[in-house]
Amino acid sequence: MVRRTSGGAGTDGAGARGAGARGTGADGARADGSRAGAPVRAARRPQVRLPALRAHDGRPLAPDGDYDGLEFEGADFAGQDGAGARFMDCALRGCALDDTSLRRARVLDSVLTGVRGVGTDLAETTWRDVELTDARLGGVQLHGAVLERVRIRGGKIDYLNLRTARLRDVVFEGCVLVEPDFSGARLERVEFVDCALKGVDFGAVTLRDVDLRRAASLEIARGVDRLAGAVIGTGQLLDLAPVLAAELGLRVVD
Repeated sequence: MVRRTSGGAGTDGAGARGAGARGTGADGARADGSRAGAPVRAARRPQVRLPALRAHDGRPLAPDGDYDGLEFEGADFAGQDGAGARFMDCALRGCALDDTSLRRARVLDSVLTGVRGVGTDLAETTWRDVELTDARLGGVQLHGAVLERVRIRGGKIDYLNLRTARLRDVVFEGCVLVEPDFSGARLERVEFVDCALKGVDFGAVTLRDVDLRRAASLEIARGVDRLAGAVIGTGQLLDLAPVLAAELGLRVVD
């Protein structure tokens, strides 16, 4: 932690400087609503219990379609339009989502396993109590989306666009995220566990109880000044030292 101090002596002045340097008020509250020294709150995992599922009949997706209690096995949705659709108690396994439009769709109490695709449009979607496992996605659009109690485990997602999204109780576990963009997003109780973050963009992000300590790798391309509200480990702090020094305008000369 780097503390800024000003001239002047005296107990009162030092106390005020100490509180200001940590970004806390008189009651110890930080600007992001957390409290100094408080433990990071863990994300709540989704509890998905699917009912007996019916096989999907193979019809193409339909805008504003209503899909309840269905299993989609190896379906090819490439280029289809399912904007505004609702998926409730569904399982999507090995489905192709290349250039599929699911803008403003709702995915609730569902599991997605081994889905793949490039250019999938999931902007402004709602995800609640969802498990996404072993996905292979590229250029997926999730800007403006709302994710609550979501677990993303395994797989690789390139160029994930989560700009202005809201994530609450989300766990990224054992996955690889290449140049994910969280610009302007709000993250609360989000964990990165054995997850590789490569070239992540945290510009203008708001973080609260975000746990980065167990990330397998952490490469921040932008927004290192927005890490207030996150928790990192000592080793990660040392790795980020050059980026932090550049952000603060510090010159390190041996």
